[in-house]
Amino acid sequence: MDTAIDNVFPPREPKPKWLRVKLPTGKNYTELRGLVDKYKLNTICTSGSCPNMGECWGEGTATFMILGNICTRSCGFCGVKTGRPETVDWDEPEKVARSIKIMNIKHAVITSVDRDDLKDMGSIIWAETVKAIRRMNPNTTLETLIPDFQGNTRNLDRIIEVAPEVVSHNMETVKRLTREVRIQAKYEKSLEVLRYLKEQGIKRTKSGIMLGLGETEEEVIQVLNDLADAKVDIVTIGQYLQPSKKHLPVKEYITPEQFAKYEKIGKELGFRHVESGALVRSSYHAEKHIH
Repeated sequence: MDTAIDNVFPPREPKPKWLRVKLPTGKNYTELRGLVDKYKLNTICTSGSCPNMGECWGEGTATFMILGNICTRSCGFCGVKTGRPETVDWDEPEKVARSIKIMNIKHAVITSVDRDDLKDMGSIIWAETVKAIRRMNPNTTLETLIPDFQGNTRNLDRIIEVAPEVVSHNMETVKRLTREVRIQAKYEKSLEVLRYLKEQGIKRTKSGIMLGLGETEEEVIQVLNDLADAKVDIVTIGQYLQPSKKHLPVKEYITPEQFAKYEKIGKELGFRHVESGALVRSSYHAEKHIH
């Protein structure tokens, strides 16, 4: 073996044992999987191969992505395609609402790609989707995991007016790494969005960050303090995993002990819920966050 080549392409660090995922099982999961396949329903749970799919589906929770699957931004961590998005499907709100009804979802999380190509940045479809879900599924509670809408308050107001039980917007990373990780997004703008949502009466606001991108403990604690200052209610903290070789590499696998430390710090700062662990994703235990 050529040692020079080994030096250029060092072996990838194996994933630690705490990142191993059990295959999803259970009656609810099996039934929902059958419905998703039969009706060709589009959930982030399946398309994103989420490690918590079995647990969430068992609780009657699922995540749906609207406004297509091509994003106008090119974040260094995200596996969603970047490019020119498709035209808006104005029937999409009804389709999503129908999917939720077919799957008998108790708590739905709605998210989307960024649509900076649209004048309203997709906020009208967002609001119409919430309205359609409410009409067709009056007992289903909702979390909307929204983009920053470039901080445009008129677009944010459309979300506020339809009043989802939880409105979430992810910081994704610490301040120093935001330009590298999120590229077209700004740390302060995301904080402003979260602050505005709370000021305008949203009962539960939520944000999430990924670890393992080269951040320090002090920087993570600073994000938690900034989110607490913005009166955010719920925080999720998980391990970043590289979607492909084109994406940012994993700099570090965070230990369960360190995740537990961040959870303790978050609770001391007064967050209503803190989900902190290697396999935690934005919608993990989402059904509990409405309380």
